[in-house]
Amino acid sequence: MQDRFKRWKSWFPQYRENLTLAVPVVLSQLGQVVVQLVDNAMVGYLGALPLAAVSFGGAVFTIFLFWGTGLTLGLTPLVGEQFARRDYRTAARFFQNALVFYTTIGLVLFALLMGVDAFMDRMGQDPDVVAQARPYYRYLAWSIIPFMIFGAFKQFLEGIGNTRTGMVVVLSANVINVWLNYIFIYGHWGAPAMGAAGAGLATCISRVCMPVFILGYFLWNRSARRYFRLFTWAGQSWRWVSRLWKVGYPIAMQMLLEVSAFALTSIMMGWLGTVALAAHQVVISMGNFVFMGQVGIGAATTILISHAYGVGNYRGLRRAAAASYHLSLMASAITMICFIVFRGWLPQAFTSDEAVIAVGAQLFVMAGLYQFSDGMQVISLSILRGMQDVRITMFYAFLSYVVINLPVGYLCAFTLGMGPRGLWVGFIVGLSTAAVLLNRRFRHQIRRVVLSR
Repeated sequence: MQDRFKRWKSWFPQYRENLTLAVPVVLSQLGQVVVQLVDNAMVGYLGALPLAAVSFGGAVFTIFLFWGTGLTLGLTPLVGEQFARRDYRTAARFFQNALVFYTTIGLVLFALLMGVDAFMDRMGQDPDVVAQARPYYRYLAWSIIPFMIFGAFKQFLEGIGNTRTGMVVVLSANVINVWLNYIFIYGHWGAPAMGAAGAGLATCISRVCMPVFILGYFLWNRSARRYFRLFTWAGQSWRWVSRLWKVGYPIAMQMLLEVSAFALTSIMMGWLGTVALAAHQVVISMGNFVFMGQVGIGAATTILISHAYGVGNYRGLRRAAAASYHLSLMASAITMICFIVFRGWLPQAFTSDEAVIAVGAQLFVMAGLYQFSDGMQVISLSILRGMQDVRITMFYAFLSYVVINLPVGYLCAFTLGMGPRGLWVGFIVGLSTAAVLLNRRFRHQIRRVVLSR
């Protein structure tokens, strides 16, 4: 027993190292989800129709947002590897090219979002829902440009091990968002009551603040500012952009396929009625909130893995990976218990509609059941990103979410008559498939790099 306790205690330093990086990222990621969560909570008290509108508009926008976010995540392992080798000039090259590249991608995504706007009334939704969703969605579309610029700054800082600055910026922007929500949604301080559209406007303004705030940090902090001095015209090259694309594109596609499964499920949920869609949005919002804890642990894992991988410290790599799995399992267990035990109370934080609360309680049980699979697939993905082994994750995501998740959900919900719960069965099966495939890939890659030494 004493030997077992000593072995367990020996993990404490590794847990501390992981959590030192992870906690700021968790708070930062939670802050980004809080934007959607606050929108839902504040709009929800206007009724089920505005809440459904925010759900629909947000589901369509999220597909593009997460693709862009995934692209920026490719910067972190590239910078982390060079930072571990103390090659600061190369790290600055990646940063310089990322700023230009991600800004351009932001403009392209904005154009695509505005093009999709014309087809929102052809997605099988209630016309009243679409009418309220459109102005909310258009404000969100504008916010994608500053968000992509902020992503370049944030992911670079995470690559060099600075996870606190992004946290401070995001949380500051969230305070602004909540304050503006109060003004624009309900019509205070002389502003008109804009309802769901007001939530979109508040989100857009808060996201404009994010790159402004983080640029201020770079100009103020001497250590960060030195990377600007390494920028050169000769350093702007397609060679660096192609590296960013090579690592970022598979991550973006993996995230796109996963998020698309959730977004398309939200659209299918709308086919079951406004109550089902509103309840689904409540559970998804809370699920996304707690999921950011896993994402934070995963982001810290990518940083530690990229640093260990950059200097060939494979023992440290395996230990950091194992510690992340441990932390993820603990977080999953806590979330599962809370979702199931408090399933009747959690929906009441978002709405007073009894029908929505009843359906939401059922869906919280389903959300609790996939927590372990979700956590395992996030950590496995993060390890592979740190090792820059990202190409195969696209194919795993396609198999898990497109070939399995969506068809199983549709079959259970509509063919077998399970209704809203059936769509969530698709999540459980799809995430479990992804978890198994990604964990097997990580184990294979570890054996490969150790044997190649």
